[in-house]
Amino acid sequence: MRKVLDCEKPDFVVLNGDLITGEAAYKRNNTRYVDQLVKPLVERKLTWGSTYGEHDHTFTLRGDSLLRRERRFPGSRTRKMVKDMRAGTSNYFVPVFAADCVDPKHAKCHPELLLWFFDSRGGYYHDQITKWGNPTAQPNWVDASAVKWFQETNRKLSTAADRPIPALAFVHMPVKATSALQEGIDPGKNPGINQDAPVSHQGRRWCNKRTHDMGALNCVDGDFDGPFMNALATAPGLMGLFYGHDHGNTWCRRWQPRVSETETTAKGLHLCYGQHTGYGGYGDWIRGGRQIIVHRRRERLTVQTHIRLEDGRTVGAVTLNSTYNEDSYPATPNDRTYLKPG
Repeated sequence: MRKVLDCEKPDFVVLNGDLITGEAAYKRNNTRYVDQLVKPLVERKLTWGSTYGEHDHTFTLRGDSLLRRERRFPGSRTRKMVKDMRAGTSNYFVPVFAADCVDPKHAKCHPELLLWFFDSRGGYYHDQITKWGNPTAQPNWVDASAVKWFQETNRKLSTAADRPIPALAFVHMPVKATSALQEGIDPGKNPGINQDAPVSHQGRRWCNKRTHDMGALNCVDGDFDGPFMNALATAPGLMGLFYGHDHGNTWCRRWQPRVSETETTAKGLHLCYGQHTGYGGYGDWIRGGRQIIVHRRRERLTVQTHIRLEDGRTVGAVTLNSTYNEDSYPATPNDRTYLKPG
């Protein structure tokens, strides 16, 4: 992380889920690993926002406890704006104002950009066991209450500004549309590694809203993130959704129009994986981080993105515009790195 931060010198950092491996940490001190995680950000006086993933929701770890620990640091912008207990923890937004808007609370200026964060939940409910004595699985999709909050809040903000506000969204687990889009990945048009198949999308391994099939052998995955996908696909101003979870995927693809396995039609929403940054979790793909650069050009914002690798190289540089999926780019090499014993 330090190498990527020093190369890029970002204005804001997103920690996009699975901050710690909660099920492998002791209950008495599991949230303290947050201190180690954010230390590089604190050292550089950076601000950041987090989403939480399935490894942040475990039998021994509550997402709310993780948030309390994270909020001890003044640089954290992570919040809990949806109070419904079913929604998880990290559902919130961060407004970005123009540099000349000194005091947004009192000045008549509106956000130039909105950063939306969602909790895809998953993992297990804290301290809850089934009648068979096993940890109780938690649904792994963005809850309906968070979807409703997003739609209502976005509508209010856009109405106040008298225009759709450009936005980017972040969630840990990919939406189901990603699974269908993976089949058409072209290394020269959608640069990035594509090693994790099938996509482990929201709602996978759930037969219905109450039945979890860990082996994914006894049922067909439901379309449980359909309301979330529809809200994203129809949100005015939303330019891209960024997620992680599948460590072996780092590509982007433009979602337009409808893709198979979904009932949702999108009008050019860009879906992007990040890059596995830490040395926890599975896989030996080279570590790095996705960089997102937003430019203002006249009255429009443009989005460019690339992966900065831990060895300093840049790969997968693209512009997320109306011709993405058609433009040609250099393919991304499938490089590996290994943690050497000290």
